[in-house]
Amino acid sequence: MKTISAALLLGSVLLIPALSMKEGSPFAGRWDITVTPQNGGAYPDWMEAVDSNGTLHVRVQPRSGSVHGVNEIKIEGAKLILTIVAPAKDPATTWELEVKGNKLTGVQKHGDTVNAQLTGVRAPELKRSAPKAWSDPDPLFNGKDLTGWEPFPAGAVNHWVAQDGVLLNKEHGANLRTVRKFEDFKLHIEYNCPEDGNSGIYLRGRDEIQVAYEKPGVNDRFHDIGAIYGFIAPTAELPRKPGQWETFDITLVGRTLTVVRNGVKTIDNQEIPGISGGALDANEGEPGPFYLQGDHTGGMQYRNITVSLPKK
Repeated sequence: MKTISAALLLGSVLLIPALSMKEGSPFAGRWDITVTPQNGGAYPDWMEAVDSNGTLHVRVQPRSGSVHGVNEIKIEGAKLILTIVAPAKDPATTWELEVKGNKLTGVQKHGDTVNAQLTGVRAPELKRSAPKAWSDPDPLFNGKDLTGWEPFPAGAVNHWVAQDGVLLNKEHGANLRTVRKFEDFKLHIEYNCPEDGNSGIYLRGRDEIQVAYEKPGVNDRFHDIGAIYGFIAPTAELPRKPGQWETFDITLVGRTLTVVRNGVKTIDNQEIPGISGGALDANEGEPGPFYLQGDHTGGMQYRNITVSLPKK
């Protein structure tokens, strides 16, 4: 995922706005949202609203970029109005939302013009116990060709090739996803990220582990290598190794994530709150593929990709 500066992070995460509420808000909770533009081409978004002692805090995950707090919140009758983007000159982008039970409906506006319909459901909790045993590792890449993988989206030029046992993205273009879909798993993957490289590993096609070696100081910990982009920062800082082979061992059960990078545990049983900006869909309760981001930079390499599943 393309990164943002630390200054933007402070504005979007630490300075979440507040709106006084006299009683509990029906909007409180996490929402998996589908945005359907007037010209078609639906895409996923996500929202979290927290009612804290009568004060509503809201953050959203837009189609691209990072999760961020909403700077302007209004209540008009039963309607929640959020200013999602407020540029200096262009008209603002707003969401106007209503909720009935576990369903959310509304519209997205650019200025006064409706340009998309919004529908949402409450995000599933996905609380599951870790399995007692896992299957033996099953290779997802045969080292010879792209069997079991497919480039996307339609129309994007594919530059992924199998070369000397490595999945190589020669230049930016299509992303690459597994044909198979997964629920809970242990993933082992080795990667070689060049200097200034920017990619990502998507879990279930929705949650991105950042793989990027941009210039030191450009990213904060929530947007640097090994983070769940915008949501979870690694707890350990490891040496930069651009152009060298490294490893991720990733365990995901429900929303609970553990990441071991180069033999060091960097995320320990942390909850993934919601989807990343490049998510394939907002159906968090369903299995999904792994996908490798190829639309930012070329030169990324992956190899020795295996998955273990819960034993029944």
